[in-house]
Amino acid sequence: MITKDELLVLIKNLETDRVEKTISIKDSKKFGEAICAFSNDIANNRLPGYLVVGVHDTGEIANIVVDEKLLQSLMDFRTDGRIVPPPSLSVAKFTYPEGEVAVVEVVPSFQPPMRFAGRVCIRIGARRDSANEAEERILSEKRSSFAKTFDTLPCLGSTLEDISIEIFKLTYLPNAIDTQTLIENNREIKQQLSSLKFYDLPKDCPTHSGILLFGINPRFFLSGAYIQYVRFEGEDETSEFNYEYRFQGDLTSQFKVIRDFIKSQVVKTVQKALGEEYIHNYPSDAIEELLFNAIIHRDYQSNAPIKFYEFSDRLEIINPGGLYGDARPENFPNKNDYRNPSIAEAAKNLGYINAFNVGVKRAIASLAKNKNPTPLFITEQITSFGVIIFKRT
Repeated sequence: MITKDELLVLIKNLETDRVEKTISIKDSKKFGEAICAFSNDIANNRLPGYLVVGVHDTGEIANIVVDEKLLQSLMDFRTDGRIVPPPSLSVAKFTYPEGEVAVVEVVPSFQPPMRFAGRVCIRIGARRDSANEAEERILSEKRSSFAKTFDTLPCLGSTLEDISIEIFKLTYLPNAIDTQTLIENNREIKQQLSSLKFYDLPKDCPTHSGILLFGINPRFFLSGAYIQYVRFEGEDETSEFNYEYRFQGDLTSQFKVIRDFIKSQVVKTVQKALGEEYIHNYPSDAIEELLFNAIIHRDYQSNAPIKFYEFSDRLEIINPGGLYGDARPENFPNKNDYRNPSIAEAAKNLGYINAFNVGVKRAIASLAKNKNPTPLFITEQITSFGVIIFKRT
């Protein structure tokens, strides 16, 4: 993070493509656009950008009050899903004789283009704007120069005919891109897909995330891309089972199928006594969060499916691929990292996750509210991750 003295020098100079100053403390739209633009780093400075709150354009400190509410509102941009993929930023407060200043230090993203409210925001000099077609292409090419995650790698052997353009255009685009950009969009379909990390132009084929999200038959290319549900009558896998189902197909459609299935087939409502409130064996939102978490974080290079098993006393969700990146058994669930950032971004755009890095915490809170026992997370395995959700008794 920038030091107090370094910031003082920075704010005395004119605004640049790395510095934006404002005296507003409530303009979340301006904050979001600035953070998104610094993340995209269209000038390729490869240096942090700074949103400075509490300073006039002239460099004079405005003598505002920087309280915890303001600092938290700035920090929320890191995880609340308004900017996708989630940006990397730090927030600090500095006090000078003239007044207090809040600063947001934004690190350029390795996964551009970044979007705020569906728009690709960029900064050229002191001017903030939306990226045009050529500028989006520059950002996409920047992304290609960085090491890619598996979901953004080309799915070799696939073609445009292997994905449903109808699902992409009618279901995904209206959720991911703002209306005005859609109206002005005259690019051909491969360029549209590429700008969202679903198509690799140099290899002329969909990426793995493109196949997973819109594929006509994703398992043809990624054989483990499905969820195996089994309902057992007893407490272990040796007991008889009375129902099984396989969730497979494009994730854009399957997210909704899974949500409906949980509510209709897994969650049961009972009434303990006349006049008492209805209670549930499991809260549906907690199961959704944990199952969608498995879809987003699983290792799609594995041929094994996600296991979603229901026993008489519990649910178990096991996905291929252990904790990833910065996430470790000792810091889970406070620290998170994304094995498949493109799929995570898509799930957020489609409305199946509400924010980044908080799904597990939300599930734990929902289970506690429903008076279920604390879930057990299996985090020590290198090749798998699991959670056991205990039934309310």
